Amino acid sequence: MANNTIKRVKPSEVEYKDRLVSIQRVTKVTKGGRTFSFSAIVVVGNENGVVGYGLGKAKEVTAAIQKGVDDAKKNLIKVPIMKSTLPHEQYGKYSGAYVFIKPAAPGTGVIAGGAMRAVLESVGIRDVLAKSKGSSNPHSVVKATFDALIKLRDPKEIADQRGISITKVFNG
Repeated sequence: MANNTIKRVKPSEVEYKDRLVSIQRVTKVTKGGRTFSFSAIVVVGNENGVVGYGLGKAKEVTAAIQKGVDDAKKNLIKVPIMKSTLPHEQYGKYSGAYVFIKPAAPGTGVIAGGAMRAVLESVGIRDVLAKSKGSSNPHSVVKATFDALIKLRDPKEIADQRGISITKVFNG
């Protein structure tokens, strides 16, 4: 896939909903003792094909979440959605986390766990089958899910790349 560019979106006055995926208390050991702080991974989306994730770190939980939301709004991508599901099945990988997302029939719902569920619901996908393999680390699973979503292509994009009509994409 030579022409696989990431479809970035600029944060505008569109209303985004944020979902907290994971929050951890982290420790830094200094000569004066242990210093505790919080690390939060947050997913934001408009539930209409635009989604982003961010990591925030701070001494307090609320500040870490807010920093994560601000970071997520800087990393927004556009995802193709067809009739409340995906255009095709796709694999994604990041570090030791592997994910598989597959379109589902209307009324199926989001069949996904934990971190993947937050990402897929934020995108606005309502019918999907998903499987997470390998590492269950929320950071890696979120990034692997984004890898899979970035690789998705809609039929119009495929038709333009091949130089054929959309009907020929489906009928061969």
